[in-house]
Amino acid sequence: MFFVQIGAVIVAAGMSSRMGDFKPMLNIGSISIAQRIVATFHQAGVTKIVVVTGYNAQQLERHLSNLGLVFLRNEDYASTQMFDSAKIGLAYLKDKCDRIFFTPVDIPLFTSLTVTQLMETDAELACPVCEGKTGHPLLIASSLVDTLLCDSGEGGLQGAISRCGTDMTRVEVEDPGVLHDADTPADYAELLRCHNAHLIRPELSVSLSREKPFFDEKTAMLLELVDETSSVRLACQRMQISYSGGWNIIRALESQLHFPLIERSQGGANGGESRLTEKGRRMLDCYTRYTAHLRQEASSLFEEYFGDELQ
Repeated sequence: MFFVQIGAVIVAAGMSSRMGDFKPMLNIGSISIAQRIVATFHQAGVTKIVVVTGYNAQQLERHLSNLGLVFLRNEDYASTQMFDSAKIGLAYLKDKCDRIFFTPVDIPLFTSLTVTQLMETDAELACPVCEGKTGHPLLIASSLVDTLLCDSGEGGLQGAISRCGTDMTRVEVEDPGVLHDADTPADYAELLRCHNAHLIRPELSVSLSREKPFFDEKTAMLLELVDETSSVRLACQRMQISYSGGWNIIRALESQLHFPLIERSQGGANGGESRLTEKGRRMLDCYTRYTAHLRQEASSLFEEYFGDELQ
């Protein structure tokens, strides 16, 4: 079975100067704005999520560290625009995903149904439209990312998209959340009024177990990042877990599987490297495809059993 790999970029590098408070960590109901967006993407089956941080980066990364995200930093957040942060995330995902969602962190109320409706289009570029107005998140084909990265940047991401040579597909949705942002305290008050206090969704967590669970989504992301960076240390940094903690995960996993997952080489101009073994790479691939298939089935079953009850 073939699965289209879909990722997401959440830009959260700004200084929240108009709000007067740090927007990503303001609560909407019982969870923060940033957590709400991640939960919505997860509900729709989007699990490869990059958060681009800048201002208060360490605080936000710790706040989200248990959600299986990749954190990248815009170190020049104070002197650059949102498009510069967007390019950091898009450049990272362009070779890892077929299509990529993009949203600023201050638009937290779009629903998983909207995300699904966008994914169901065959468009290279798509955006949701509600009440005649376009909103977020945007969906961008990876094949367009290089063109966007080379753009002058005039007019930000929207300007770059208008010059990329591909028409935007407008997807009609009944979801005012695609329009509501949180730039100012008044905007935030409106978000709170619009918020549905019950974020009801199927929450699927897949673990492989013997006597105890030993392989889950956090483990899979660690292995994927080790293979990508050739470094356990860098993989741990991107996930905001300690180096020793990362090795503890790997060693516990190898002890349960009874074969090595990581092979290490010493020395060289850039020091030693760590990579997945062939069996480790096959194990990761099987887990990734297995969980994607389970999520598809879980979404269908949730709609079958609860769709009428939650109208």
